[in-house]
Amino acid sequence: MKQGSTRGLPGWRFAQGVGVLAGVVMAIALYMAFVYAPADALQGDVQRIFYLHVPMAWVAFLAFFVTFIGGIGYLWKRHRGWDQLARASAEIGLVFTTVVLLSGSLWGKPIWGTWWTWDARLTTTLLLWFIYLAYFMLRSYVSDPERAARYAAVLGIFGFIDVPIIYKSVDWWRTLHPGPVVSTSGAAMPDSMVYTLFVALAATTLIYAYLLYQRYWIERTKDEIADYQYRMYERQLEREMREGATI
Repeated sequence: MKQGSTRGLPGWRFAQGVGVLAGVVMAIALYMAFVYAPADALQGDVQRIFYLHVPMAWVAFLAFFVTFIGGIGYLWKRHRGWDQLARASAEIGLVFTTVVLLSGSLWGKPIWGTWWTWDARLTTTLLLWFIYLAYFMLRSYVSDPERAARYAAVLGIFGFIDVPIIYKSVDWWRTLHPGPVVSTSGAAMPDSMVYTLFVALAATTLIYAYLLYQRYWIERTKDEIADYQYRMYERQLEREMREGATI
């Protein structure tokens, strides 16, 4: 396997296919967002940020759900593969949550007249961002890999509690943030907008799946390199101790 490449790894051909499909579906989503879907009657063209903002939020929540499952799996089985999955997914989720916060600010400025407001949904989303930033800070501060994985698993599990709070925030508190755009009683927006949203959701989900595969194998490789370096270090110490004993 070439350095920096996933070629030859289990499932790499399928992953490459997912990556290509993600690119195609994203191109379709961009066309639909800028050409097919009409401008919003009240917000105008700025509403098109919606087709980035909502799918990114969906994938961020999905990523943190995978981190939640990975954390449970690690605490239960103590197998490093679960921790590697959780780490990889949390990293993607943190990046996507950053995009959610930035795109929300860009959307909110012309609509609300401010870049930021301490709205319930915005505040709980920012809290989620800080929780998973702390997830990686915790890992970097704890030197023992097993303890770091264990502590991070607990934080990843409890941190996920914020996700349903974010989802229900528009129902539980008075908020500037709009409610669901698609409900069981029917769509709250034109069909063309709904179709565009679903295509964008599919595109971002495929991108997440592709990135997760890449990041998972990077995390596995990092752990294998760390294990190899530790073994070499132990052998070096043993050799030095033997040489010292013969002097």
